[in-house]
Amino acid sequence: MPKADLHPTWYPDAKVICNGEVVMTTGSTSPELHVDVWSGNHPFYTGTQKILDTEGRVDRFMRKYGMGSASGDAKAEAKKEPKAEAAAAEA
Repeated sequence: MPKADLHPTWYPDAKVICNGEVVMTTGSTSPELHVDVWSGNHPFYTGTQKILDTEGRVDRFMRKYGMGSASGDAKAEAKKEPKAEAAAAEA
């Protein structure tokens, strides 16, 4: 049994409101929760998240660690071909 006047009032059916619509109910110490973002409109959960390549950082990382970028594969093949031609010319 909780002590009287010590704990806040518990609302088992508190309404979560986003953009003027009730999106869900949950337990809370407040009867209404007003939120800007929730799982129903967040890009991570809706699958519309985009990764921004700021200043080419992703490409620079891929080149640095040799991780299968299309431009890195073309460069690797270009380096291999002259050696193969030189070996054929010597034989």
